[in-house]
Amino acid sequence: MLLNYLKIAWKVLLRRKFFTFISLFGISFTLMILVVLYAMIDYTIGPHTPEKRVDRMLFANRMQLMYREGGQSNSSIGYDFLTRHVRTLHTPEKVSLSESNFGTTVAYVGQQVLKLDHKRTDGEFWQVLDFDFVSGRPYNLDEVRDAARVVVINETTSRRYFGTTTGVIGRPLVLDAVPYRVVGVVRDISISRIFSYAEIWTPVTTTTDNLKDPNYLGGYQAIILARRAGDLQQIQDEYQQVVNRLPVPDPKTYKKVNSYAQPLLASLTARFNNDAGVEGGVGRFMKVVLSMGLLFMLLPALNLININVSRTLERSAEIGVRKAFGATAGNLVGQFLLENIFLTLLGGILGLGLAAGALHLVNDSHFLAYSTFALNGRVCAVALGVILFFGILSGAYPAYKMSKLQAVKALKGETAA
Repeated sequence: MLLNYLKIAWKVLLRRKFFTFISLFGISFTLMILVVLYAMIDYTIGPHTPEKRVDRMLFANRMQLMYREGGQSNSSIGYDFLTRHVRTLHTPEKVSLSESNFGTTVAYVGQQVLKLDHKRTDGEFWQVLDFDFVSGRPYNLDEVRDAARVVVINETTSRRYFGTTTGVIGRPLVLDAVPYRVVGVVRDISISRIFSYAEIWTPVTTTTDNLKDPNYLGGYQAIILARRAGDLQQIQDEYQQVVNRLPVPDPKTYKKVNSYAQPLLASLTARFNNDAGVEGGVGRFMKVVLSMGLLFMLLPALNLININVSRTLERSAEIGVRKAFGATAGNLVGQFLLENIFLTLLGGILGLGLAAGALHLVNDSHFLAYSTFALNGRVCAVALGVILFFGILSGAYPAYKMSKLQAVKALKGETAA
């Protein structure tokens, strides 16, 4: 029976090729846009290099000082604060401290100026995160303690500076007129991984900042790795207890200190929502994304509904024959829903192909540095869910309307139920 329904669906699609083209175009274009957007989100917050263990990670990178007269001061966190209050947490497996944002460092190759994105980190940075080393190694805890002039670089920087990615370990790299020794080369990291991205990484102790500055606010972040995903809430509670016990700096000016250890998505959304609490505005973000997705699907869905209604009413004689031979309303609804889902699956396959091409163009455009957006299992699974939802959404009403046609009227060609 299922095979017969699919054969009928195929014949119906070939019968009105222009309507079929319009339907497939609307479905494939809609899915392409949604898949491209979801793939970009997935490669920003999903388990990808170097945050492969993102389900076990929390990020403490923002602090708010609330003014007594209203308003707030928002910033990254001071290194000394993180050293004394976050590195000493008992629950995490590891805690890494690093600059919260990358800066720019200049190197010269002959007369050519290279402006390189630079991040300073501790030695635990390489233990918490999972970089893919092409050659060499990360700098270690002793080198960070001794403020050694060592550097890890990405493949592109290695090619731009040395002309190759092989045989560069131990060679000097001069950054802002200061010589460093290359100890490792890693695969390029997309700028979408903003908490770990850079082109070169050096020990945090090589900075000119005063790492002993007791101010709560600064330019640093903590990346916290839990032993297991179930420990995240316990780590958040432990960190919150620490923050709640903090003395308020300058009590005449400020009344409260806020800071949270958040998952990756919450930490990202909180950067655009200063009033967000521990959940970082994720709920609002998800509502906006889902609402926009539904609205974006609504127009092509309505268009497909109109086309489907037109098609189904053209088949009134077929419906009358089916009903005369005992087909129930449920049989007819199931048949025409299946036909519509078959149509959306065809459009979905085209949409995935278009999305793959669009993502390739985005990567080649270098719109986002070192982006490697692509289709993966999660993206394809979400795309399949969207296709099924879209097929049911656009097919339910036409199928219901068709199933309510009376057999006698349908055989006469009358389309009123």
